[in-house]
Amino acid sequence: MSAETRRTYASRVRQYLAWLDTGDVVGDPLTDPDSRDRAVRAWRNHLLTVAERAPATVNTALAAVDDFYTRRGLGQAAAERTRRPTTAPRTLDRRALLRWLRAVEALPSTRDRALASIPFYAGARIAETIRVDTGDVHVSARKPALRIHGNRDRIREIPLHPRLRTYIQQWLAERPHWPGADVTPALFINRRGERLTVRGARDVIARTAQAAGLSEVTADILRSTFAATLARGGTDPVVLADLLGNSGLDTTRRYTKPTADDPTKALHLLPVNG
Repeated sequence: MSAETRRTYASRVRQYLAWLDTGDVVGDPLTDPDSRDRAVRAWRNHLLTVAERAPATVNTALAAVDDFYTRRGLGQAAAERTRRPTTAPRTLDRRALLRWLRAVEALPSTRDRALASIPFYAGARIAETIRVDTGDVHVSARKPALRIHGNRDRIREIPLHPRLRTYIQQWLAERPHWPGADVTPALFINRRGERLTVRGARDVIARTAQAAGLSEVTADILRSTFAATLARGGTDPVVLADLLGNSGLDTTRRYTKPTADDPTKALHLLPVNG
């Protein structure tokens, strides 16, 4: 597992154990398989109905708990995964995207401009973005590219979009003046000279969204917008899967599915009399 996955799993297991202390659990779910199954199913329902977590978040939590029980020797719980929506992942429409891009361009920090651009122009996840080292950036090569370190040590080379190349060059020119820049390989560092954390990167995205007058913009939404834009532009699914770092085409096909607004748009095609 990647370091980010380990942190996520540990967090979800702690939440599950804390819930066990407060939940109405019959038996001992840490030693008895039947009690384990009932407890995990009840926790899944709690996450969906009380905590109102998204299906993907619930499934990640279930995977973490399965890993926990497997390491304890009890095996995975008999709890079905939550079905994900059949529509495409959430993306920014053209108007919102242009507002976002203008807000990025107006950011006073060259670091923040480069960081906020990578999820959209390179399709990178937030954890992948902060893993990038200066040695992963090839801005002066004949074919400028960005090396992305994905999950399970998968590495992919993403051609640098001209705008992203400009932003990264601007940041690389300023970066040597930051504390610790000469001792850490991380492309994105904080004012203490340390690699920027996931939380720090999310804060940059959130501040940019606020400046753009947009709500709930995340790196995942920007990555989905990258994927949907390329998919609807006719990009080969195999090429898109490689750019996204997806191991199969099933995940990539989500970006060609209808959005929640598509049925309404379809009805507007019907003519009226007068």
